[in-house]
Amino acid sequence: MNELKMSRREFLKTAGLVIAASITPLGVKVVNASTDKEALRAFKPTVWYEVLPDDSVFIYFGNSEMGQGSMTALAMIIADELEVDWKRVVVKQVGADDAFKNPLLGAQVTVASASVRGFFEPLRKAGAVGRVLFVKAAAQLWKVPEQECVAQLGTVRHTRSNKKISYGKLVGVASQLPVPAEVPLKAEREFRYIGKPMKRLDIPQKIEGKAIFGMDVEVPGMLYAVVAHPPSYNAKPLSYDEQAALAVKGVRKVVRIPQGIAVVADSFFSAYKGREALKVKWDRGSHPYMDSQYIEKYFLECLDKPGAVAKHVGDVQKALSAADKVYEAVYYVPHVAHVTMEPMNCTVYVQKDRCDIWVPTQAQTLTRLVASRITGLPPEKVHVHTTFLGCGLGRRSQADFVMEACEIAKQVDGPVKLVWTREDDIKCDRFRAATCQRIKAGLDKEGKVIAWHHKVVCTSILKFYNPAWIKDGVDYFCLWGIVDSPPPPVYSTTAYEFPNFYVEQYLSELPIPAAPWRSVQNAPNAFVVECFIDELARFVGKDPLEFRMHLLRNKPRAVKVLETVAEMSGWGKPLGRGRGRGIAFHTCFGTYVAQVAEVTVDESSGNIRVDKVFCAVDCGICVNPDTVVAQMEGAITLGVSTALKEEVLFESGGVKSSNFDDYKVIRMSEVPEIEVKIIESGKENIGGIGEPGVTPTAPAIANAVFDAIGKRIRRLPLTPKVLLEGS
Repeated sequence: MNELKMSRREFLKTAGLVIAASITPLGVKVVNASTDKEALRAFKPTVWYEVLPDDSVFIYFGNSEMGQGSMTALAMIIADELEVDWKRVVVKQVGADDAFKNPLLGAQVTVASASVRGFFEPLRKAGAVGRVLFVKAAAQLWKVPEQECVAQLGTVRHTRSNKKISYGKLVGVASQLPVPAEVPLKAEREFRYIGKPMKRLDIPQKIEGKAIFGMDVEVPGMLYAVVAHPPSYNAKPLSYDEQAALAVKGVRKVVRIPQGIAVVADSFFSAYKGREALKVKWDRGSHPYMDSQYIEKYFLECLDKPGAVAKHVGDVQKALSAADKVYEAVYYVPHVAHVTMEPMNCTVYVQKDRCDIWVPTQAQTLTRLVASRITGLPPEKVHVHTTFLGCGLGRRSQADFVMEACEIAKQVDGPVKLVWTREDDIKCDRFRAATCQRIKAGLDKEGKVIAWHHKVVCTSILKFYNPAWIKDGVDYFCLWGIVDSPPPPVYSTTAYEFPNFYVEQYLSELPIPAAPWRSVQNAPNAFVVECFIDELARFVGKDPLEFRMHLLRNKPRAVKVLETVAEMSGWGKPLGRGRGRGIAFHTCFGTYVAQVAEVTVDESSGNIRVDKVFCAVDCGICVNPDTVVAQMEGAITLGVSTALKEEVLFESGGVKSSNFDDYKVIRMSEVPEIEVKIIESGKENIGGIGEPGVTPTAPAIANAVFDAIGKRIRRLPLTPKVLLEGS
């Protein structure tokens, strides 16, 4: 075992809580921590778990479960080091509490693929402390040396006599022992659960329809609210018919809030009809001329405006002047909506001395702070009840919908559930940031890249999230995948190394809000970089795989995933007419991913069919292989959808797109065959897995299209219209 020294103060500071899913013959039970009575006697050396006299093991989950499997993975880590029987584990969801702040992020928030990589070491330590204390307790009880006692599946066994005692029977003695200064962690070969495929704890309830999402929340006396939002950015209401809305059966109140006009009613349908009856007339807003064509033209023009320098290594201009060849390309990626399966919603009950919030959120700390500011209550009086999330994708790391719910609830007696329709959800989204980028590369006589000049124009994420984090005019969130600026340690700087490297950024002044989208901005930036790398390889007459591997020759993990995916896909073997194979690589959040896409292109119609995607992934230590594969499959599916179809349309200064009839996503019949291979680099730092898989998909498809028909497309989505017209 590995020895870990840790003071009691350090241990208590880093230890937090997980969800309880009780494995029974009927499946998994996930319960809310606030609903179970505290046991009169329990062993609880840390906030992360407790063991009861009946051998039940409660693990507490402070993150958000949105389908990414963190609930199961974090429980596996604790259960492994604690050495308990998985069948005895119950995971409990807890609310907002500073004890659950992610040590990488400094907040209780589920973003940046940081759940497992942020809590891996703290939870191992927490579990190991319990295991050590139970062994000590048994040794004291039996009056034998600790070295003769070993923990096994929730029991302690005396190796010489072979007698056993369960953890439950040791609870009283173990609870009296001090936390040891040195805690032995298991060696990798001793892992019982870590690295093994484990079934997700949340799946049974979801299959049986028992899981509680935000939309499922019901509170006694609850009313419903919908909001009439401005149709264009910064538009103000000129008039509305409050009496007509109040005349609708079931409507209780019309409430003005900073975000619009809310209608509160006995049912969602009544509130919805009441909103229609308002017949709000709005002014034209701040940018009435803004439509999709205007936005794209504006972004292209901004490429020639001076921006802020984000990275400067060497002398790029001198190297470009001395280059044997110079190659340049411009790319455009439009705004993309989150369109989570569950639209935004939030239930709030504001009382004189407390505020309760039931919400599918990724950001408990932010939710509590926002509610505190709006209600005037201290943060400790705000109680956040986290439900399951019907998808997150970064959208639920924002608190705009929570703000709306709190603004309404403080003007209403009793609890209120705010519900956004799909139209609200798209039109009021904070989108994946659009970006227009120009890269100019200088190459020497051998075809080696000696200079890289990169200009990025984009919608700012931090402008709408936390403007104080914009450093010297640079929004690094929008540059992840090219350069980053820790903290937090996002590991999202490009893996390619150039002797002369320059990155400049210009932030759009348009009023369109943006937010992190699965991988934050790694995906669109990876599209640009990986397509350009492919173009450079073709420009100098080199194989795209070999060209990448040369650039990455000092990055063995990167080379390994590329070699692996090339072998998986039969790279280099010819395909039939109209078919192509494309490769792409990206690294972010400590994980390395390479993908090869095989496509079929109909040149007459412009239709692209993605036939298969091969994926090699290295996330360091792999906690749950089943989850890793599932996350790659889901991310690739999303990547295909955004590559081929997704784009938010704008008109008259606002969002034109409203539902899935004009915001297209792929259908199940369009999902390609997916093959995933996990490469375990073992002792490397553990990487995140929820987001990296989406990053290489779009460029792999675009590169495959070029391989199929010799046409280079530099704009997403790769629709038939774009393909037929050219980039």
